[in-house]
Amino acid sequence: MKRAAFAFIMVLVLISPLILESVGKDSGLPPRFSWRDVNGIDYTTPVKNQAPAPTCEAYALVAILETKMQYKLGKIYNPDLSEAHLYFYPGGTVKAGYVNIVDAANYLVEHGVPDEGCFPDPHRPYDFPFESLPGWENRTVKITEWGWVNHSQEEIKKALIEHGPLAVCMIFWRDFYYYRGGIYHHRWGRVAGGHVVAIMGYDDEEQCWLIKNSWGSSWGENGWVRMAYDDLWIGEWYGKGTGVMYLGDVYGNLEPDVPYIQITQPTIYHTYINGKEFPTIFRKIPFIQEGAPRIIGNLVVRVEASNTSKVEFYMDGELKYTDYEEPYEWELEGSKGLHTLEVYAYGNNGAVSKDVVDVFIA
Repeated sequence: MKRAAFAFIMVLVLISPLILESVGKDSGLPPRFSWRDVNGIDYTTPVKNQAPAPTCEAYALVAILETKMQYKLGKIYNPDLSEAHLYFYPGGTVKAGYVNIVDAANYLVEHGVPDEGCFPDPHRPYDFPFESLPGWENRTVKITEWGWVNHSQEEIKKALIEHGPLAVCMIFWRDFYYYRGGIYHHRWGRVAGGHVVAIMGYDDEEQCWLIKNSWGSSWGENGWVRMAYDDLWIGEWYGKGTGVMYLGDVYGNLEPDVPYIQITQPTIYHTYINGKEFPTIFRKIPFIQEGAPRIIGNLVVRVEASNTSKVEFYMDGELKYTDYEEPYEWELEGSKGLHTLEVYAYGNNGAVSKDVVDVFIA
């Protein structure tokens, strides 16, 4: 699985001595801090999966924004922003393998990013024509500024407390793919590429950073990694940035009055045989799109939706069924091959949200 964006071509300088610098006991910083536990409250949002596209920059930035949104409003409501919008609109491409994180941060200042319902991630391993739903400009979250954080444990820890979670451009090795838990130390394998993740905290007793990844909840510690201080290799951004980025204050439409909709069946990297769900074992098969759910036999498409008066089911752009009450379901119909399944939720106030998944019918 191509899980990481190979921003490695942009990460020109490896930093090790500075990130290993110890923080003295008289620094005044607490021995541990985490946005998962601020006075007993976890302000982070659920782990997501960027696969199979190299969209890690957008996923890291969105993870930061969603945490800052909940902290600013002082409540847990699991906002869900559009990583695909933040990746493609500032100029990112799957072919290039990245979006320039500086361009993405500047885009957040100027335009902001809308909720997921405007541009759901189709999880495609290729570039495609894209456009967010009309009116997305009124559903955005923006930032006041962004900036770089110097390479030292003390500065990174201060920024985590003062500014919120941080995006870090890192170099990783092959053994990082196989991390399952504990304090990560690089043990084996060559450099696999570059990656962008969100630092959410630190722990001096365990001598590690608490990092949220975007490889799904089945990787690591439910999608998280505790990375040893001396095993985080940071890459500078074209020599013009430290590779550690903070985001300023968030503002805008932090809680839009729009429908919420999500396809819960089928989901990526799963195979369905007469309605029974199994994890897809052989993911890379010629002529079958990686990540697309594989359907054998009958399947009921299931959708979770709220703040909704009706749900429409489309196959390859053609309206197939409209459901006006829960549970929102449709018996999948389609010929053999790859198809695009889209669902639209309509609110009483005229707002619309969508979700999408490509499916392969065997």
